[in-house]
Amino acid sequence: QVQLVESGGGLVQAGGSLKLSCRVSGLTFSAYVMGWFRQAPGKEREIVAAIHWSGGSTYYADSVKGRFTISRDNAKNTMYLEMNSLKPEDTAVYYCAADRYWVTVVGGSGNLEHWGQGTLVTVSS
Repeated sequence: QVQLVESGGGLVQAGGSLKLSCRVSGLTFSAYVMGWFRQAPGKEREIVAAIHWSGGSTYYADSVKGRFTISRDNAKNTMYLEMNSLKPEDTAVYYCAADRYWVTVVGGSGNLEHWGQGTLVTVSS
């Protein structure tokens, strides 16, 4: 059974930092492109960042470039999202997701193979 389990969310003041983790089991982690997505109240889900299976290529939404860093540790079957200089508009449920194809993760369809249950990030002003 495939499981993606996010952790690390919480309440933080604007300008603060959080680091999210996504631990994956039940699939060959190193063969999957991984992504972080978020959904704010009343808004559609959007991609935040993605990382190639090798870690050699990354993608960031314009809204988080320079503030967020995605990484992965294939030996630990875990992906991370380090979030700095957080803003109130970063408040959302953050989801990790996995798919075998880069274009599926960053292409906007949202039809990734596997999803986590989400972790709430709240940034207070």
